[in-house]
Amino acid sequence: MLPRSAPRVDDIAPFHVMELLARAKELEAAGRDIVHMEVGEPDFPTPAPIVAAAQAHLAGGRVFYTPALGLPELREAISAFYRTRYGVDVPASRIVVTAGASGALLLALACLAAPGSEWLLTDPGYPCNRHFVRSFEGVPVGIPVGAESNFQPTLADLERHWNERTAGALFASPANPTGTMLDAGTLAAIAGFVRQRGGQLIVDEIYHGLTYEEDAPTALQFGNDIFVVQSFSKYFNMTGWRLGWLVVPERFARDVEKLAQNLFIAPSTPAQHAALAAFHPETIAILESRRAELRRRRDFLAPELERLGFRLSARPEGAFYIYADCSALTDDSERFARTLLETAGVAVTPGLDFGTHAPERHLRLAYATEVGRLGEAIDRIRRFLG
Repeated sequence: MLPRSAPRVDDIAPFHVMELLARAKELEAAGRDIVHMEVGEPDFPTPAPIVAAAQAHLAGGRVFYTPALGLPELREAISAFYRTRYGVDVPASRIVVTAGASGALLLALACLAAPGSEWLLTDPGYPCNRHFVRSFEGVPVGIPVGAESNFQPTLADLERHWNERTAGALFASPANPTGTMLDAGTLAAIAGFVRQRGGQLIVDEIYHGLTYEEDAPTALQFGNDIFVVQSFSKYFNMTGWRLGWLVVPERFARDVEKLAQNLFIAPSTPAQHAALAAFHPETIAILESRRAELRRRRDFLAPELERLGFRLSARPEGAFYIYADCSALTDDSERFARTLLETAGVAVTPGLDFGTHAPERHLRLAYATEVGRLGEAIDRIRRFLG
């Protein structure tokens, strides 16, 4: 008999949006013009001060390992960022620089997920989260969320789903694919409930900074026993640099350090030196102008989609996604997305990637490209619908 993969791999679904992206690239290679609204990556380049900081470091040629937890000066800079942006004191000793937010999530769950332990997640939600849980032999438990709760979990949801096997919860605010946020009151109530039950809360805050009516509250305001995942990818426009960070409760810091040493050795050294410039005032000014541009794109796209017959069950408050109800136009969002790509040259993501709660009724559309291209997409969809 030939060796086979571990049973956990059977439960890891493919990332469907990446397969759809691959098909879009094939069509482009054949000469087709494709409007990309499928992948969560804005078209902005990395800000010039960040690039310059990386170039200056590389010019010296001393590109060696850093400590497993990251450059001490970068950890201090992140700590200062929390004081400035949120008024929260997070000591550098609790900050772990990671290989992207994915690395941060992997470290958190490697530290916390025991075999058979259940973890509460939203459905719909970022698909990799449930696969990260499963990779460490935990059991992901989806909480169906919809328009009635702004696609976010409520305290009642936790009370209904928590049982003796539940180890914790992993939620995101702002969330992918919906762009909705947990308000401060709900976030505080959830943190208190999980704490009272002896569980662990992990909050994904990688879209912080990309909110359009009000700033998102950080979970770190509601206790120093919460894991928080952050990233340089989204607000800081550093997707390809693969750099993020994890804020850990003090009592888990040594455990996470041991895991980081063994799993990753250290994050990318050039990326860390580049990120030292991410918090400079001139960089923040660039990023804030881009936030305003993303709001302009959202405000253009949302009403145009509604005019085409899509229903926006919840207004996106952050990130750069619209999770649109397409049930008035199709009963199969995956087939709709594939036909739209092949016929009209518009790439969008079907709800299938984000869970099992009414995925056939939803599409995720990313407003990560400029308004002119979004307008072209709207025109193509209009013609596609006849």
